[in-house]
This record gives sequence, C-alpha cells and structure tokens, in this order.
Amino acid sequence: MPPVLAEDQRPLAGLVVLDFSQFLAGPSCALRLADLGARVIKIERPQGGDLCRHLYISNLELDGDSTLFHSINRNKQSFAADLKSPEDLAAVKALVARADVMIQNFRPGVMERLGLDWASVQALNPRIVYGTVTGYGSTGPWRDKPGQDLLAQSLSGLTWLTGDAEQGPVPMGLAVADMLAGAHLVQGILALLVRRGMTGKGGLAEVSLLESVMDVQFEVFTTHLNDGGLLPQRSTVNNAHAYLAAPYGIYQTGDGWLAIAMTPIPRLGELLGCAPLLAWTDPASWFTERDAIKQVLADHLRTAPTAHWLGLLEPADVWCAEVLDWHRLRAHDGFQALGMTQRVTRPSGAALETTRCPIRIDGGILSSEVGSPTIGEHTSTIDDEFHLSAARGHARSGEEGTR
Repeated sequence: MPPVLAEDQRPLAGLVVLDFSQFLAGPSCALRLADLGARVIKIERPQGGDLCRHLYISNLELDGDSTLFHSINRNKQSFAADLKSPEDLAAVKALVARADVMIQNFRPGVMERLGLDWASVQALNPRIVYGTVTGYGSTGPWRDKPGQDLLAQSLSGLTWLTGDAEQGPVPMGLAVADMLAGAHLVQGILALLVRRGMTGKGGLAEVSLLESVMDVQFEVFTTHLNDGGLLPQRSTVNNAHAYLAAPYGIYQTGDGWLAIAMTPIPRLGELLGCAPLLAWTDPASWFTERDAIKQVLADHLRTAPTAHWLGLLEPADVWCAEVLDWHRLRAHDGFQALGMTQRVTRPSGAALETTRCPIRIDGGILSSEVGSPTIGEHTSTIDDEFHLSAARGHARSGEEGTR
C-alpha cells in the first residue's frame, strides 16, 4: 500500500473553501480541493440539504443519503443555512469574507438575487477565488437550459461520435460532462490561487458542461475544423475512434474481449496466423478498407480464447489489453498495487468503500477516512470558530429596525 501523505503536508492545507454547489460538477471540484488539503465547508439548506443526497444511481443508500452523495462529498464539513433568511445570509457572508475559495453552480441570476454573485463577493473579500459552473455559459440562447450531463453530451456531438456507424448516438456510461467540468474548475481555481500568491488579488474562474465536453474532443474536432468541415465516418465494425484506422477497436474472443490499438495490419496477420490480413500492405487501405479488415480480424479472434491471443501479441510489444469487468479488475495484482480504494466513515459508524484521489504528492497518496457530513453537522462548531453570532445579531437588529 503506498504511503498516505500527512494532512499538514498537503499543498492546500490551511485554505478554506465554501462549497455552495449541488449534484456532481461543483461538488467534484470541491472534493478534489479537499483531497489536496483544503478545508471544504459545504453550505446546505437546513431542510433536505444538497439535492444529491436523494439522487440515486442505484438502489443503494447509506445512513439516509445516496451513495452518489457520499462518494463526492467525503471529507467535507456541512454548514446549514437558509439563504432566504437575513440572519443565515449574514452569517454566510461573514464566512465568505474569511474564505479563500467559493464554488457555486446555481442557474444564472440566482446568486445575484442573494447578493452572492462574483461582484458582490469580490467587494466582501477582494482575495477570494470564485468558481462557478454553468451548463452552457452565462450568455446565449442556451443560457437557461438545464445544465444536465446527458443534455450536454448530446448537444456537444459526443454521443453522435460514439458507437458503431449503424447504432445511432451512444451516450457515455458516465456523467462525463459533469466530471470534466469539475476537473477544469479545479485547474482554474488553482491557477488563480497561484496568481493570488503573487499579486494578492482573487479572481473568477468559470466553466460550463458544454465547453468542457468540447475540450475533451479537441483532437477530433480540430481535424473537423481544418479538413473542410467534413464529418467523421464511424466504422460499422467495432468502432472505437472515428478517425483511426484498423485494427483500432475491441474484439470478441472465444471467451471474452480483447482491445487492440495501432498495429500494422500485415504484422498483425503474421503474429495471429491470419493469412487474409497479409494482403493489406498499403497503410492507406487500413483506413479506407477498415471495415473489411476489422471483420476479418473479428472472425479470426473468435476462434481462440483471450489468453491465447495475448500470449502471441504481448511478447511482440503489440498494444493490446484484455477487457476486464470490475470483479476481475479488483482481483488483479495490477489494480491492488495502486491502493485505489479507501474506506470512509461517518460518526454514526456508517462506512463506505470508495475511490481515493488519483493524484500523488511527494510520493504519498491523498486519502482520508472522513466520510461525508450530515446536514448541518458542523454548523455550531463553525458558528463558534468564525464568531458568526455577531453577524446574525446585526442582521436581526437591522430586520427589526425596518419593522
């Protein structure tokens, strides 16, 4: 098991992050900052909290919350606040004045009405780094469209690009737009923190689901932009990349599946004992005739088990891999050597096995046993630490003075 980096040795130790976001994109950004050592305080509604607490991707729940919530909100604190209450809002603004980073993913206009938009927050705290996630940016005809992962995938062309030519659009089996946007927001926030270290000034980092999904398509979309606007043609046989030649794809074997990447076709024919492949000597044909090549290869690979083919290809340094399900992945020594999972626990004793941060710092991994918080679990502690009762009192006095 790799060594765990001590909390006080993590690069963001000492920073305070206020996480107003819900669902996946914003919270995944805050999670990564927590992994890197920041103290993340999740600002939640007293009634119900983050809507993700009750967003289920299976029928599993733990301690009253969905496993989805647990997986992206571990190692955070929860501060319950009704942002429509003058007293709670005053307390939150007092926290904002002391924070290093603030993250939000409300629809455009919501934070402006609360006085927690970038301009207002910057006036409260000129050093703060403000991160925001939208679905499609803050301007344009899609501005108010629901910022949901499948919708962003579909609008971006990603689902149209995926799958075999005759399948129609195929969505990714993950919330890829959300997770990419969260990762991009981390990058923007860290860049602004570096700048703040040099200038003392905070800044605004903005990402959207659509822009993040477009960025991940940069290789193929750049080709489209520079080849006369031609649309890529997906292979009808085992498509894995619309712009790549045979044999690139995943093939069924006698007992499983085998992935094969870039390899000269005649060489592949020699190694596999597949004589018909020897005829394709022109590299240009590996693209123009890829469906025919792939069909020959697919028929041949079904005649023997995966281990047989790996025994021929791997010693020859052909880029290939067995396709594993999660049971076989977890049992493999290669996966176990990474120490990629961790067990997190709530004070109630409820525990969850989940992934750890994939980043290593100074040779140490970034894991933590702290599970996700219950709604408002840390409100009173944070109230006392940041002396928020005074802010609540001022708001109460102001409200009474206007009656």
